[in-house]
Amino acid sequence: MNTSIIGYPRIGGLRELKFASEKYFRNEITADELEKTAKEIRSYNLSLQKKSGLDYIPSNDFSFYDGVLDTAFLLNAVPERYTSLGLSTLDTYFAAARGYQGEKGDVKAFAMKKWYNTNYHYMVPEIDDSTEIKLVGTKPFTLFGEALENGVKTKPVVIGAYTFLKLARYKGSKKAEDFAEQTAAAYSELLKKFNELGAEWIQFDEPSLVKDMTAEDIKLFVSLYEKILPNKGTVKVLVQTYFGDVRDCYKELCGLDFDGIGLDFTEGKKSLELVKANGFPKNKTLFAGVVNGKNIWRNNYASTLLVITELKKHTADIVLNTSCSLLHVPCTLANETKLDEKYKKHFAYAEEKLTELAEIKKIADAECPTETEEYRRNAALHSEPRSGGNEEVRNKVAALTEKDFVRLPEFAEREKIQKARFELPLFPTTTIGSFPQTAEIKSARNAHRKGEMSDSNYESFIEKKIADCVALQEEIGLDVLVHGEFERNDMVEYFGECLDGYLFTEKAWVQSYGTRCVKPPVVWGDISRAKPMTVRWSVYAQSLTKKPMKGMLTGPVTILNWSFPREDISLKESALQIALAIREEVLDLEANGISIIQVDEAALREKLPLRKSDWREDYLDWAIPAFRYVHSGVKPETQIHTHMCYSEFADIIKDIDDMDADVITFEASRSDLTILDVLKENNFRTEVGPGVYDIHSPRVPSKEEIKAAVSKMRERIPAEKLWINPDCGLKTRGNAETVPSLTNLVNAAKEARNENC
Repeated sequence: MNTSIIGYPRIGGLRELKFASEKYFRNEITADELEKTAKEIRSYNLSLQKKSGLDYIPSNDFSFYDGVLDTAFLLNAVPERYTSLGLSTLDTYFAAARGYQGEKGDVKAFAMKKWYNTNYHYMVPEIDDSTEIKLVGTKPFTLFGEALENGVKTKPVVIGAYTFLKLARYKGSKKAEDFAEQTAAAYSELLKKFNELGAEWIQFDEPSLVKDMTAEDIKLFVSLYEKILPNKGTVKVLVQTYFGDVRDCYKELCGLDFDGIGLDFTEGKKSLELVKANGFPKNKTLFAGVVNGKNIWRNNYASTLLVITELKKHTADIVLNTSCSLLHVPCTLANETKLDEKYKKHFAYAEEKLTELAEIKKIADAECPTETEEYRRNAALHSEPRSGGNEEVRNKVAALTEKDFVRLPEFAEREKIQKARFELPLFPTTTIGSFPQTAEIKSARNAHRKGEMSDSNYESFIEKKIADCVALQEEIGLDVLVHGEFERNDMVEYFGECLDGYLFTEKAWVQSYGTRCVKPPVVWGDISRAKPMTVRWSVYAQSLTKKPMKGMLTGPVTILNWSFPREDISLKESALQIALAIREEVLDLEANGISIIQVDEAALREKLPLRKSDWREDYLDWAIPAFRYVHSGVKPETQIHTHMCYSEFADIIKDIDDMDADVITFEASRSDLTILDVLKENNFRTEVGPGVYDIHSPRVPSKEEIKAAVSKMRERIPAEKLWINPDCGLKTRGNAETVPSLTNLVNAAKEARNENC
């Protein structure tokens, strides 16, 4: 039995790629120096995987920004607005990823969306009627050759033809089917080149096969590979799926001339059932995803062995695999020098999962698997009693009733009360919450954490930053202010540090998008609020201004979705425990005079099951109530805001309205405000602020650009329900971009008010 992984983290164990890329953006290093760092990361990853005994080592899983964006450049799917800038290939790539504003032009970045049900963001390819899909890039071949030079014949990884066409955004009259011939020809050419290079296997990632598929979808998938696979030559082709099961196309998948099929036996609810009911083709290799690529808990070898035993009844040719790319977990536990061993022994990051695959292979191949030392050691670990239980919290969750999730009076009456209380102008302006986290702020926070800055000095420092931020917002002319969140390292980790039941890592960084990495906290025990979390800073900020000051919180679903969750209790139970804690904070803020409270649910859509049949029972029936519980106890005159970003909201827009917030802000700028049509079609009742400019780009939007966005919004949303704001928090931006951008935003809103009158 052999072993494989779908992909490996590309950021480097200490985020070397992030720091090198950001230096390149600041013109502090050259393209050659950036490539040197990238090559060192790739070389290290290869040697690590080879040393672990991994049989199928991937290549082309590395990316400077995003693998889907890489595929767009590989296949010539790059709009002319980028190629016409006259930049280098690398800078053209980064212009599509981040936008560009300089002497050669001014372009926005590609749209950005969540990668299926993860916190990773991919860049959405754009295809218009003039696009010619063809193989023009060389990256997969270059990296395959680079690995050969390092003594490793890899399994190249490329986004599959079907998934690429399904992820793309079509800007003209043509649709995916109209580009099928060109796409099949490009992938056929790719196979031909890998034949020439001597590749033995190539992996085509097709995660879109685990989503609901129509008859037309299945037809497109089959027709693509009926054209591609006859050109594979001696290369064996693996079609790799993940994040679910392939119940809609299992038979078609098995009927095509693939040499290997990768199935997810971790998140794939019906994967084992499909194999047992239909068998598995004798002429194909099953790449079985039995090691969880999305969570950090040690694999339970006993449970995994049961799955392998069942699979062996249907095929002898099994490769032990991860359930998805290890991109979604941190690199190595070796950097966790402060985490107590009693906790650390329960975790497996990417490097440790390589060891798990090797151990499972040894166990599965043994004559008496349960007698192996690896099996016994793992069984002992999983039999240990869990600490961190809180019976009071569990009893509170169990005692919740339906009325606890209902806020009174109803929305329409609250809206009237709030408009009378705040007397805000038409098109009120605000921000999403955070202001730039400068090097000075990060340095002070780090010094305080290390004990090099006293509590009193640190608090004075934060007070000064808040005061400066409030003064800046008043000078700019914003209507509803924020305190800037300078005390927060992250919108989830900060709250986790204030909650009992969480563990915190030192270097467990995971890529979220591009150079943005997050360090998810770990849900270890039952969750409860240890102390007030935000009251002190919100009250101080409000004391500095007569304008409304938003209290800023992260919602229970987002806190859970951006953590590594427990696997011994349900997600619903964890979400409601967190909701209890956030509700206490909301009521505390209200009692201390904070009249507008924003509870962000940026990740609400993120963990929505990929199949609609699972939406209600498996997610929405507890996620929406968890948010409602957080604010159901506040007074009618207290205004509740929430924020959501980088997801597709159209199909759950009524559920979002049912969250019963008073104001919702959305990311919308990268998707050209397409959400406006959805809001109009569904008679969205909640007041709304679609983001008018993209904060993930260094571009400064002009007043005219923002006014154009406001005009587009006014055509679909009643003026009295419309807020004007950026599309996300400003922590990753610099002051040099933030101040002129917000100034233009406020001036655009003022002119829109005058025009409306």
